[in-house]
Amino acid sequence: MSMPPRHLVLWLPDWPVRAALGAPPAEEPVAVVQSNIVIACSASARAQGVRRGQRRRLAQTRSPALRLIPADPRRDERAFLPVLRLLEELVPGVQPLRPGLAALRARGAARYYGGEEQAALRLIEALAEHDHPGTRAAIADGLFTAEQAARLAAPALVVAPGGSREFLAPLPVQALGDEEVTALLERLGIRTLAEFAALAETDIRDRLGERGARLHALASGADSRPLVPQHPEPELAREIVFETPLEQADQVAFAVRQTADAVTAALAELSQVCTEVRIDLTDDDGAISSRVWLHPTSFEASDLVDRVRWQLESLSTPAKSESAKSDPAQSDRAPAGIAEVRIVPTRVDDSAHHQPGLFGQGPQQRLHHAVSRVQAMLGHLGVVTPVIVGGRRLSDRQLLQPWGDKVPPERDAALPWPGSLPPPYPSEVFNPPLPARVTAADGTPPRVDERGTLSSAPAWIEETAVSSWAGPWPLRERAWDKDQARLAQRLQIVDESQRAWLVLWEDDSWWVEGRYR
Repeated sequence: MSMPPRHLVLWLPDWPVRAALGAPPAEEPVAVVQSNIVIACSASARAQGVRRGQRRRLAQTRSPALRLIPADPRRDERAFLPVLRLLEELVPGVQPLRPGLAALRARGAARYYGGEEQAALRLIEALAEHDHPGTRAAIADGLFTAEQAARLAAPALVVAPGGSREFLAPLPVQALGDEEVTALLERLGIRTLAEFAALAETDIRDRLGERGARLHALASGADSRPLVPQHPEPELAREIVFETPLEQADQVAFAVRQTADAVTAALAELSQVCTEVRIDLTDDDGAISSRVWLHPTSFEASDLVDRVRWQLESLSTPAKSESAKSDPAQSDRAPAGIAEVRIVPTRVDDSAHHQPGLFGQGPQQRLHHAVSRVQAMLGHLGVVTPVIVGGRRLSDRQLLQPWGDKVPPERDAALPWPGSLPPPYPSEVFNPPLPARVTAADGTPPRVDERGTLSSAPAWIEETAVSSWAGPWPLRERAWDKDQARLAQRLQIVDESQRAWLVLWEDDSWWVEGRYR
């Protein structure tokens, strides 16, 4: 019977924190949060009682100075690519399991470096030399066993051949990573992998199916997952460094043209196109301005040059002085000299998906070219598109975003906004709301008290009879701040000409917030 292949697993603890900070975590307590749940935290945060799986509020009570960073899986993957390239230079055939965790066949590395432990220590040392200290490594028969051993390594651990079941035996069933099966096992009184592995495989398969049989095999040390080496993605980013920092936006845009051509050429060699790009501008003081740009179809070299120019213009706009207004040459000047421009494709796609049609371009493509030409003439802010963001009032929920731009909204529309209007939304929004004349049958304006009770039914709106109405619905904002607290009541009114209105009672007056068409 042949021995199972040996695997070497490298684990970089707290990788989401490292990826967010761009360096190993400092003494500051930091936690990465997703859906108000802590998914990773730094060592200093753990020392104060913060743990993975905690609610955000509980973590903040344990560490009042805790710095919270939103989770970003794509950021974690991008930051892990240089680590994979470094490992690929040392040992071929590296497979990324997830950001912060990589695996490879141990045999080749052990033969080259003189043993399994020596290979693990050499890779740990190489990562430490490239600003990745604290890496842990483990070697075992299967990927699951090697991963569990890496979490216990300090810094390297070798599980003897054939010793996977014995090593896994004392570990808790939570190590399987399946919450549903783990909860069932705990209700049955099964706490360790040894107790789970002792159960009959036929009973597990009958009760939990193939899913349970798979977990039972892992607990028994029989991990049959094949290791499929994956070469890291090629480096597509390009940069240009200026010996003398440039101050004019046109100078920078002209100089960066060859860099933009190099980016598109590298993509063309791989039969890919770029649909999202990050541009980093470094000034002569070392400050970096980074911005992500989105393209409706795909970027060409000229599009990248335009984005560099627009990003420079957005930096110079707040810094314009009175002298700059009178001097056109100064108005096109960056706030500081630009020493380096880096163009990083952050999202690519197969170029076959972006080939023009056989009989010409479609309406969407023609629209994009037309709008892009107008934008090139009018500037970045010359063409905008509406985007729905989070908020309670209609005026807060609409955002005009430059065409082809990707600006993360300050207010996430997916979050709960108590008091916000459910769909369908008015097709026309008045910002600010317009004064409205709403009266009851006796000619006096209806009033709404703090409990949301109407003094009388609305009968007229702007001299037109009301055929139906609904509401009121309260709209409360900043109730905790007496100086900025606002209370309003919303009504939907349909007049006899079948026009629908969204009206607002606020400050003892009626206002029109929107109109349905």
